[in-house]
Amino acid sequence: MSVWQRNIRYICAINDNNLYQVMKKILLLMLMIPLLASAQHRLRVSVLGDSYSTFQGYIPEGNETWYYTPADTSRTDVDNVTQTWWWQVINQAGCLVEKIDSYSGATISNHGYNNEDYSYRSFVTRLPRLGSPDVIFIFGATNDDWAGAELGDYQYDDFARADFYTYRPSLAYLLQQARERYPNVRIFFLINDILDKDFKESTRVICNHYGIPYIELKDIDKKQNHPTVKGMRSIAQQVLMHINKQ
Repeated sequence: MSVWQRNIRYICAINDNNLYQVMKKILLLMLMIPLLASAQHRLRVSVLGDSYSTFQGYIPEGNETWYYTPADTSRTDVDNVTQTWWWQVINQAGCLVEKIDSYSGATISNHGYNNEDYSYRSFVTRLPRLGSPDVIFIFGATNDDWAGAELGDYQYDDFARADFYTYRPSLAYLLQQARERYPNVRIFFLINDILDKDFKESTRVICNHYGIPYIELKDIDKKQNHPTVKGMRSIAQQVLMHINKQ
C-alpha cells in the first residue's frame, strides 16, 4: 500500500470503505490534472500563405491549390500533405493545426498578375481568418515579386486603399494588423530564397520595424519554381532550427 493510500485510510478512519473509495478517486483525479492541462496546452499553429503552403483538402474551400493527390508529376513530386513544410514543422514541434489559409497565386498586396485586382485573395484580406492560434507563420511576397508589384514607399500609418496596391505599405499594414488582431501570438515571416533583393530588403526592414522575426530561407530545391519533397524538407528544417533558437 502506498503512502497516499495509507493516509487516505487514516483520514477515513479505515472502517468506512465507501468514503475511502471516493477519496481515492478524488486524489487520482488531482494527479491527472497536470497531465490533462499539458495536453490541452499544445501550441496551435496557423499559416497564412500562397501556393507554397497549399494542399488540397487542408485549405479553405475555393482557395486555389498547387499541391494535391494524386500529384501532377510534370510539375511536382509532392503528393501527400505530410510532405508539406508546415505539416512537418507542426508535427515535429508537437503542435496542433489551427488554420491553414493558403491560396495559390496570392499576393500580400492587392496587385495581381496582368494588373488584376487580387484583393479577394490578398494576405491583407485573409488575415482575419486564422482562428485562435498561438503561433502564426506568414509565407508570402513571392507572387508580389513575380506579378511585378511596385515596392511603394515605407509607410507605417495613414493607410489608404490605393496604398494596398504596392508592396511595402501592404506588408506594413499586414504586420500591424497581425500584431493588433492576434496579441500575445508568436508571428514569424518566411522570406523565399528566390525573391528579388529589393523585396527581401523591404521585407527585412518592415519586419524589424514591427519586431516580427523573419526566417530567410536558403537553397530550396524546386520544380517549376515550387518546392519539391526535398525543398519542403529543407524549409521545415530551417524553420525548426530558427524557432528552436527562439
